[in-house]
Amino acid sequence: MAGPTMISKVKAYWAPLILFGLGLFYQLVVLPRSFPPSHYDALGIKPYSSVEQVKEAYEKFSSKWNSGEEIPSTADFLKIQYAYELLTDPLWKRNYDVYGIDEQLHILEKVREQYGEESYSRIDLPLLDATDHSVHAFNVVTSEDFPSIFHDSKPWLIQNPDDPVSALLEGIANTGMVELGDIRLATHLAERKPIGQIFFRRGLPSLVAFPPGCKSSDCMTRFEGELSVDAVTDWFATAILKLPRIFYYTKESMVKVIFFSKTGERASPFVRQISRNYWAYASFAFVLWREEESSIWWNTFEVESAPAIVFLKDPGVKPVVYYGSFNNSRLSEVMEQNKLQELPQLRSVTSMELGCDARGYSRAGSDTTIWYCVILAGRLSPELNKMRERYCSFYLFSETSFETCGARRDMSDVPRLFIVRYKRNTTEDEAKIERKPRNIWDAMQEQEVDPASQLVVRYNGSDEIPQIAKWVSEIIQDGDSKDLPFYRAKTPELVPEDSEPLLTRSAQSLFSKSIGMKQRIRNIMGQCYDYLGDPRIGPALLLAALMSFGTIWLMRGQQRAHPSQSGQPGPSANEDENRPARRKRAKQGSNEGRPPSITDEEPKDAYQMPLLDSDSD
Repeated sequence: MAGPTMISKVKAYWAPLILFGLGLFYQLVVLPRSFPPSHYDALGIKPYSSVEQVKEAYEKFSSKWNSGEEIPSTADFLKIQYAYELLTDPLWKRNYDVYGIDEQLHILEKVREQYGEESYSRIDLPLLDATDHSVHAFNVVTSEDFPSIFHDSKPWLIQNPDDPVSALLEGIANTGMVELGDIRLATHLAERKPIGQIFFRRGLPSLVAFPPGCKSSDCMTRFEGELSVDAVTDWFATAILKLPRIFYYTKESMVKVIFFSKTGERASPFVRQISRNYWAYASFAFVLWREEESSIWWNTFEVESAPAIVFLKDPGVKPVVYYGSFNNSRLSEVMEQNKLQELPQLRSVTSMELGCDARGYSRAGSDTTIWYCVILAGRLSPELNKMRERYCSFYLFSETSFETCGARRDMSDVPRLFIVRYKRNTTEDEAKIERKPRNIWDAMQEQEVDPASQLVVRYNGSDEIPQIAKWVSEIIQDGDSKDLPFYRAKTPELVPEDSEPLLTRSAQSLFSKSIGMKQRIRNIMGQCYDYLGDPRIGPALLLAALMSFGTIWLMRGQQRAHPSQSGQPGPSANEDENRPARRKRAKQGSNEGRPPSITDEEPKDAYQMPLLDSDSD
């Protein structure tokens, strides 16, 4: 009976037992790992002791070692010596006490690997070099200056306390540094654990950014990725500035502006800013320069080495190559010089500017009533491939127009040249009265035709440039001198494009490489780890176990004292009996005191009364 009784008790008290086990595990295993021994513990003194107390504690160890009273192991000696040198330097001690930063821990690990199990007397002292605490203070932000940064419309990148990327953000964003000595501002920008302890999760430098138009510290964004110049600049350009990424392409890719790089770094923010400013004129890409592919790049673009920038022109036009590194001003100057050196592409965002839209005006001004647009259809262009079907067929409709306007098949597709004469009726434009359509049909009628008439002439001559120029001049002369019919129609729309580059829109939903899905998971795990270091969790689990145990004990006591009220048998030995015995006993108990009926069995004292003679008659 003891076995089943113990099992029933374990089932009843499983919840408090689990809580009690978790509480003990947290107090004995998790909590000590979250709070490892400090350097003060190595010296045997209280935390935050003064420099004088640190020196006194070290003198006690040193006197024992020198007298031979105690011979420390190499590991113990390094631990004590490192704690002494770190805590006697005022700057390192301040950072360790206030922020928990152990700046020289990598040196301790290096010394341990170097000396191993050798005698402590062979270790070269001092372990740390405390002679140079200089910091490149390019733009120190203090507590007094901090509110004024929100008056500037430019974004801010604040570092603590190094300057790895300020040169790459020149002209794009403001950069500043906060010294750890400014405790008020440094603690404001630092992270806090659930217990209120200030810390820098990724160590130093720690970076925070404020996006454009930020007016308070509530919009502060913290960098959570790998501390490298490439990762930081990519995060700032993508997540803060919302600039498009410029990807690396192989030798099979053909783009308009190619940056050749030897190192494979990401595009700096000013390159991305310029690419967004000039995206209507050119597309951008990076190529990683490899010596084994140098002959390919020389034969294709005449590029000799990297870094270099190549501007690709129309087919048959020699590429323009620039060598050397570029800053913001030089790249802007080069882009401005080369943006118009190729034939402009007719696109939805450039049709009005080029004067090739019946809904627009001439580039000479809105007062010009007749103007012309010469269009070459069939060039190798992604934009023209998109608009090829409807727009091109509208102007070149013929039996052979599919060779030019159909889907791109091979390099032998036929390009065609045509000229469009636009004419606006100024009298009609001036007399036009704005009125609301009465119904849907009227609204459709209003949108049926374009304001300017269009007459199209296709060129069918030779490919000689003088012949083409002569043909264009003759068409313009005839169009200006003759009274041609005023023919208006509805021109098919060009493929609509966004007002911003496609990559810019996608960049707004990106965290950047340093804030991707993996980084999100790491951040969540880091936050959970921070909560595991809360010393209140262990006592809370033990208290919950105690309360759960008491509640279950009281409930079982009440059931044992009043089994009939509970509707269930009390927690006694009867619970361990098998079900058939309980059913039989319940059935027998239910028949006691019940009067017999004619259907019951014959009673023991019953007898048969004999029949009388009269009854037999």
